[in-house]
Amino acid sequence: MLRTMTSALLIHGRIETTVEKAKEMRPVVERLITLGRDDTLAARRRAAAYLRGKEPVARLFDDVSPRFADRPGGYTRIVHTRRRVGDAAPMAILELVD
Repeated sequence: MLRTMTSALLIHGRIETTVEKAKEMRPVVERLITLGRDDTLAARRRAAAYLRGKEPVARLFDDVSPRFADRPGGYTRIVHTRRRVGDAAPMAILELVD
C-alpha cells in the first residue's frame, strides 16, 4: 500500500489519506527524494525496485529531486483537513513542499 501511495504522491504532488498513513509514508518519501538527489544508475535501480512503474521513477529523478537539490531535508508537509464521513477517521493531505 505504501509503495502505491508513494508512487501516486510523486506523480501528482499531493494525496489525501488518513493521518496515520501519512505519518507512516513520510519517511519513505523523504528517503526516496534524498536517494533521487544522487542521479546515478544504482540510485535509479534502487528507486525502481521500490516504486510502481516507470513514471514515478522518471518524475522522481527528473522533476522532484532537482527541485530539492539545495534543501537539506523536510520535503513533505502533512496538513490535517477533516474527518471522513463513513468512519470519522482523521484525514490529511500529504504534499511536496514548494
